[in-house]
Amino acid sequence: MWSRIFDAFLRHLMREGDLKITFANGQMRRYGDGSGRQVAITLHDPSLPRRIILTPDMAVGEGYMDGTLTIGDDDLYGFLHLAIRNIAAQGQPWFRRPLEGLRWLKRRVDQFNPVTRARSNVAHHYDLSGELYDLFLDEDRNYSCAYFRDPSMTLDEAQEAKKRHIADKLLIEPGMHVLDIGCGWGGMGLTLARDYGAKVTGVTLSEEQHAMANARAEKAGLSDRVRFELMDYRDVTGQFDRIVSIGMFEHVGVPQYDTFFDTVERLLTPDGIALIHFIGRTSPPGATSPWILKYIFPGGYVPAMSEAAGPIERHGLVPTDVEVWRLHYAETLRAWRERFEANIDRARALYDERFCRMWRYYLTACELTFRLDNQVVFQFQLSPKQDAVPLTRDYLYRDEDVQGLSHAAE
Repeated sequence: MWSRIFDAFLRHLMREGDLKITFANGQMRRYGDGSGRQVAITLHDPSLPRRIILTPDMAVGEGYMDGTLTIGDDDLYGFLHLAIRNIAAQGQPWFRRPLEGLRWLKRRVDQFNPVTRARSNVAHHYDLSGELYDLFLDEDRNYSCAYFRDPSMTLDEAQEAKKRHIADKLLIEPGMHVLDIGCGWGGMGLTLARDYGAKVTGVTLSEEQHAMANARAEKAGLSDRVRFELMDYRDVTGQFDRIVSIGMFEHVGVPQYDTFFDTVERLLTPDGIALIHFIGRTSPPGATSPWILKYIFPGGYVPAMSEAAGPIERHGLVPTDVEVWRLHYAETLRAWRERFEANIDRARALYDERFCRMWRYYLTACELTFRLDNQVVFQFQLSPKQDAVPLTRDYLYRDEDVQGLSHAAE
């Protein structure tokens, strides 16, 4: 029975490309229209077809990690490109839709993030060995989408451009007090203090990030202007001229969205500005991959724009600008993936082969989701005051115009 359902499942999904599957019993089948380079996989575990039907993301991800699903020439990128492209085009067959519906109903449980659970979820990913992140991040350790203003930019240049773009949106002036919610290893906060004269308070739930961010501030001689606290954003008190949050909203969870934006509104001065930068989906609300929830980001969720808009409307915040970055994260993840693969022997020394396969799968699948399946980055600029920012976006691009004129003169 499972063999017939699995065959129907793949015939529904694989309309384009050329996929050859060798099963545990030696039987071979091909799917797709035969176009392009053939991708060949072998299912060494006879239970995999049943598991893939029930939970495709989990079964394929675990199969690759454990070696019970192998790919010809270990072409993980080619396999996932073929799979994600077809899934995005065809959607789920009718007999899988009830299972997808159950996953959607379960999402509020998965995203329930009180402080204790949020701390545990953060530790799962961000308190891994600091040496791991040195293998693939830029020198400033920005673990979020870079801004490839020029396609020829290096990763370090694009991450610097991202910070500059966000700082420009915040309209920072010397002496302003900035709150950085989910401050990471401190790159944004240190930039705002060093280059813009701001006073910065950063908050994180990661012990590893907290320790490193404060050590970086001390080494840079900025400890008098930058303070990183090990605390939840919900516990912050005081008033701030500016609030920035980069890549943290994905960890908040839909049940806490009202709390998040209520906190932003409570902490902002009456003419303050907030910039919330987060991964989103251009499709309607959905559910997180169970493989991602188990192995990479427990409690994580990529929201639709509509899911963020409602709580913003309910908490007295005016959207003064909304910007959508489309393929910037795909390019960022490509750079991370290539750097990780170039340093995979060092990663293997830190962890083991299974961890390396898990991390390759994570970086590759995320890159291709941004390229092929309706995933983007949203930047919401918010303020309690409608005229807190200029009427047009011209102020964001003046430096670029000056640079362009300078190059033209040369």
